[in-house]
Amino acid sequence: MTTHPLLQRLEVHMPVVQAPMAGVSSAAMAAAVSRRGGLGSLGVGAMNADQARTAIREVRALGGGPLNVNLFAHAPALANAEKEASWIQRLMPEFERVGAAPPATLREIYTSFLVDDDMLAMLLEERPQVVSFHFGLPGKDRIQALKAEGMVLLATATNLEEARSIEAAGIDAVIAQGYEAGGHRGMFDPDVEDSQLGTLALTRLLVGSTGLPVIAAGGIMDGAGIAAVLAAGAVAAQLGTAFVATDESLADAAYRERLASPAAHHTVMTRAISGRPARILPNDFTRWSACVPDSAVPAYPIAYDAGKTLHAAARAAGRNGYGAQWAGQGAPLARAMPVRALMEALADELARARE
Repeated sequence: MTTHPLLQRLEVHMPVVQAPMAGVSSAAMAAAVSRRGGLGSLGVGAMNADQARTAIREVRALGGGPLNVNLFAHAPALANAEKEASWIQRLMPEFERVGAAPPATLREIYTSFLVDDDMLAMLLEERPQVVSFHFGLPGKDRIQALKAEGMVLLATATNLEEARSIEAAGIDAVIAQGYEAGGHRGMFDPDVEDSQLGTLALTRLLVGSTGLPVIAAGGIMDGAGIAAVLAAGAVAAQLGTAFVATDESLADAAYRERLASPAAHHTVMTRAISGRPARILPNDFTRWSACVPDSAVPAYPIAYDAGKTLHAAARAAGRNGYGAQWAGQGAPLARAMPVRALMEALADELARARE
């Protein structure tokens, strides 16, 4: 297996990739991780090209090292006016609960990288060291264009079939996302049966069945967890929830409070917030959605338009139970501290675990 020099750098210095959790990861976070030898990340799937360019340049201005820019590569949504109207009607009682009216219609709020030419042009101009894909893969022409500019490409897999597609596409490394992971499942097709493989099982499967370097993700919160996935054959560990409570996180006070509460012990997987399965801290939205069938939820990210509108209305009413408070099963192990201190703690714990 040939490992790219940038991935070798992680193995030598600090085998940590900071997960690009939208709404949490910041330029300051990414820069701080990279300065400590890891790979800092920015999630730009919810941004347009100009916003993404500004964020990339902010990381560089902060003196960060290598940067991973993460993109959503999902199939563009197929609108279904009847399903969307039914969804709005289902949500009516929750909007009434916070004293607001639901939107009249829903729209596709994010543009997939599969069809976002402006984002591609921006990446070719800015040339971040790493580009990663979630929810699938872009077309061959886009992959070749990014590789031609020297960018290292990563992509998320939740099973062996997805990993083999990633390998066949010429991607440099695969992120093995276990079912424990917080935030959105990286499934290529959210409508197929999810094998729900855990991080260690998936890592071993991909290490043994593909020729790609494997970055393990899901439930990893400390140096001992990093050591465990390295022993399983991963070249690095991707941590997301571990960074939510850091000083540089964009998580608001309500998110941090819930993360530090007993709710952290009971994360749930739901499709209702965005239209795709995602692991979240339990809140009013997950309480409401517990009895809602997946078949009723509009496509991603059309459903997210309703979720975000409800969250904004609830916050305006002084209620914080409808936000996308992503967290993995390791949430009770989250630590509130600066990123620098967390990276130092992870390094010390990893060294002790390897003794």
